[in-house]
Amino acid sequence: MPEQPPFEHTVTGFGTVRLRPLDPERDADTVHSWVAEERAVFWGMTGLTRAQVADVYTHMAGLGTHHAHLAERDGVPVALLQTYEPEADRVSECYDARPGDIGVHVLLAPAGPEGPRPGWTGSLLRVFTEYVFRALDRRRIVVDPDVRNGKAIARFRSQGFELGPAVVLPEIDLPDVYLPEKHARLAFLTRPATQPDDPR
Repeated sequence: MPEQPPFEHTVTGFGTVRLRPLDPERDADTVHSWVAEERAVFWGMTGLTRAQVADVYTHMAGLGTHHAHLAERDGVPVALLQTYEPEADRVSECYDARPGDIGVHVLLAPAGPEGPRPGWTGSLLRVFTEYVFRALDRRRIVVDPDVRNGKAIARFRSQGFELGPAVVLPEIDLPDVYLPEKHARLAFLTRPATQPDDPR
């Protein structure tokens, strides 16, 4: 998938969200501060140093099938969005990928001193689905949250995702990548039939 230019979308009452390619070195401090928190345990990077986080995303930046994006709301980083081609990922061993599918991982920034932010997650997920369906012209999103991550599963369901089966993503042990076995719950969101094929 070729690299996409920055994508912007304005959500009424929320602000303008801009998606840009993650810069592994420049954004390492921000991402490391997010993944190091206990709340991000299901992201699987809580024990990594800043340098290791930068290395992970430098490796990803060299792939043609996996992409990391930083989401900024009115210029402030608010989330990490990763997209990937399912057939190039271990998830393809657990379901039958269709043409037009795309995998997505989402990590939200921690809440600031103001505390919980009602509507925050829903607004960001709407921007991300808009990006995937319109800018990338994909037909279906697949997500694979950890089966223990009930909060994430509930968030996806609230945005219209249909739950799929519980699966076991196999361990990946390669020179450049290690991923432990993961018990996940698949969920899918299909682009609405009313979505224009080419709204641009």
